Order: sequence, then C-alpha cells, then structure tokens
Amino acid sequence: MKPFVGRNNELQRLEDLSKSGRACLVIIKGRRRIGKSRLVEEFGKNKKFLPFSGLAPVKGVTAQDQRDAFSRQMTTLFNLPSFTFTDWGDAFLHLTRYLTKKPTVILFDEISWMGSKDPTFIPKLKVWWDLILQNHPSVTLILCGSISTWIDKNIINSTAFFGRVSLYLELTELSIPQCKKLLNLQGFKGSDLDFFKILSITGGVPWYLEQIQTYQSADENIKRLCFEKNGLLVHEFDRIFNDLFSSRGEVYKKIIKILSQGIKSRANLQKILAYHPSGTLTRHLKALEICGFISKHRDWSLKTGKVGKSTLYRLSDNYLRFYIHYIEPNLTKIEQDSFLEVPLSSLPGWEPMLGFQLENLLLKNRTLLYQAIGIHAQDIVIDNPYVQKASGRKKGCQIDYLIQMHSNTLFVCEVKMRRRELGMEVIEAMKTKIASLALPKGFGISPVLFHLGPISDSLLSSRYFYRIIDVADL
Repeated sequence: MKPFVGRNNELQRLEDLSKSGRACLVIIKGRRRIGKSRLVEEFGKNKKFLPFSGLAPVKGVTAQDQRDAFSRQMTTLFNLPSFTFTDWGDAFLHLTRYLTKKPTVILFDEISWMGSKDPTFIPKLKVWWDLILQNHPSVTLILCGSISTWIDKNIINSTAFFGRVSLYLELTELSIPQCKKLLNLQGFKGSDLDFFKILSITGGVPWYLEQIQTYQSADENIKRLCFEKNGLLVHEFDRIFNDLFSSRGEVYKKIIKILSQGIKSRANLQKILAYHPSGTLTRHLKALEICGFISKHRDWSLKTGKVGKSTLYRLSDNYLRFYIHYIEPNLTKIEQDSFLEVPLSSLPGWEPMLGFQLENLLLKNRTLLYQAIGIHAQDIVIDNPYVQKASGRKKGCQIDYLIQMHSNTLFVCEVKMRRRELGMEVIEAMKTKIASLALPKGFGISPVLFHLGPISDSLLSSRYFYRIIDVADL
C-alpha cells in the first residue's frame, strides 16, 4: 500500500466514533482524487473492512448494472458463488448476513454513482439503517462521494437521514509540509524549486502527488503527466467534469475557464455568461464551490472591517488552471507527441503562472502564513485577496493577500516565484499598490514579501518589508 500522510484529525475522529459502542453513519465528501477512499482504508486497516464502489456513470450504465457490480464485489469479499439482486433492499439484507461482532467498516464509495439511477436506493438504505444496521453496534457505515451536490441533496439535507449521521468529513488538499513528507516518503529528492513546481501543477491532491516518479526530475515528471500522449493528467480535466456533472459539464467548464483568467465578481460572471438574473448561476457556483474547485471571498470595508455585499469568486484548483492555460491549448501537439522536446521554461508566461499558482497554494495554507508573519488567527479581522474598485476618488488596485488586524494594522502581502534574482523592483511595485489603497485614518501598513528563489542583497538590506519570507522555510 502507498504511504499514508496527514488526515490525523480525521482518523482520530473516526476512531473515537468507532469506540462509542453504537452503530455509526459517516459522510465523507471531497473532490475527485483527494483521498477519501484511502482515508477509509487506513481507518479500516485493523478492522473488518468491506468496501463497495459504484460504477462510473458512462453512457448505458443502468440501475441493474450498479446492483450487479455490488453483488460481484460481495462475491469477491466473501468467496461466494455469483448471484443477482433485482432490488437494493435484498442486496443490503444479504450483506447483513456476513456481519459479526468484530469491529466492521462498510464503505459505499461513489455512492452517487451507486444510487442515482434508482429512486428507491435512498429510501431502502434508510430502512436498512433504521431497522437492521443500528442493531449492530460494531458497524461503521461510511458513505463517500465526489459529487458533493448529490450527497448534500439526497443525504445531508434529506429528511430521510435527519439526525442519523454521526459525523461529516470534508477532505481538502494536503498542507505544504504534508505534501513534502509524502514526496519524501516516495523517494523524491528534488530541490525546493522542484518541489514547488510539482505543487504548482498538482496542488495538494494526494493521488496526483503519488504519480511522481522519483527517478525523474520535476520537469520530466510534469512532461510525462501533462504533455505526453495519454499522460495521466492530459485527460483528467474531461474525466472530472464528465463524472461529476455529466450532461451539464460544459456549463461548469465555461465558468472554470472564465475564472482561470482571474478573480471575478458574480455580476462580472453573469455579464460574461449572458445569464438572466436568476438562481441558476448561483447554483452552478455553489456546486463548483462544494466540489472544491472554486472559492468565494466577500469584499469588505477596511474602515469598518465588515463584509460587503459583493462576492468575488476565484479558481482555487491548481491542476484545473494549469490544464486550461497549458494543456488544452496544446492538445493537438500532445496527441502527436510533438510537445515533449519543448522546454517548460519556454512556455508563454511560464514564470508568472508559477508565481500565481504558488500564491493560490499559499492561500490554502494560511496557518503557515500566520506563523511566518508572527500573528495569531484570533487577532485577525479578515484576510483574503483584496480588490479595490476604481472610483472618482480612488484608484483601483488588487492585493495578492491582505490581512486586516484588530490593531488597525494591514499586512499587504506579495508573492513572487522566480529562478533569477529578485531585486529592488518589487519594492517599487509594492509602493504603487499601497499608494492606490484607500487607507482609513489611523491605520498602519506592514508590507510582507513571500518569495521562492534568490533575492538580491540590496533587497534584503533595504529594510522596506516587515518580513521577507522564503516559502521553502514553510
């Protein structure tokens, strides 16, 4: 089995629950490849582990196909002759026969695939839980799925399971130190720059990191996964949207592509997409947010510290942005295997893109940023990317990351990733941004630089920045 890293809090919560002396129902959500099944495997390692998984919803797959897959998995688990279920109630009842007093973990993986074709699936699962499984105190039933919207609608927000779920877990990407540990356990020995290059493309998605070959350099790994014909990440984008959103996948792709160009307000998105005012766009954005692909940030008033009415949306998935900017435009060349000899550094906008990907990565690791700056979460009013709209009285500006403290200090953070030396020009760029910022009376500014790569002695000795933080130290 591959190395298992992180998820300590989630594992502890599952273990505590399993010792409660009663049957437990657990829901685990998270984007595709985030490690939901792997977490349950680790939890079930010293228990009786019974995993079942739904079939991918390709064209032609029926409710009976899903039941047949369930029965085949049961015959394999218990070494039984083949048989057929025509009803989910019968399938669940048959599984009950093989339960014992030994601590048991039952996993229904990709439950939305398993049950979406049969409207009786959820009612029969509820009856099985209420009348039978609850009488087996050694059992933990775990329902997993990548289609978080289906789980929300049919289980979490359904009256059928109200009051029955013992624990909800939503898995996010691994932290930067955990990613480093996972790659080290796999034998990866690249430089700090190599490590962050890989994270710039993969983010903290465990399955993507597990595809890294230790005998190859970072660039060779990226080429093999992203620019080689049949590379694992070449067609991952289509799989994500086909599996998760089926016939509506094209609509979600369009939103993702718009957000890959930068932060957008809901009003901007509505205008670009030519949507009439309705709840449709809101539902689409919510679905992408639930799946972990985008994040929303409320604007706020520096003067009052209160959130405003406008909401900004940002593409928060590193792989999706990399695909849109570099893989999709070159798919024809990739299919012809004519892209392998192209140096990554020659790709248009390569270095600025890596910097933007690094910025996105850091926003998911805010606790590390607080520690590096020397502040505490309880002292923060609000922290997010910040966009100031231009008006007659003030200029427009955008801050990579702005932290507003209760002490009326603003930490204005800039993120830079470069192979060549970073010099005094970054100070001038920061001064321009700060000069544009409409600063309330009595507020102080502390500029902070997060960098990866060499910086000049003159920049180090300038004493302009409150902190100059090498991202590798995180």
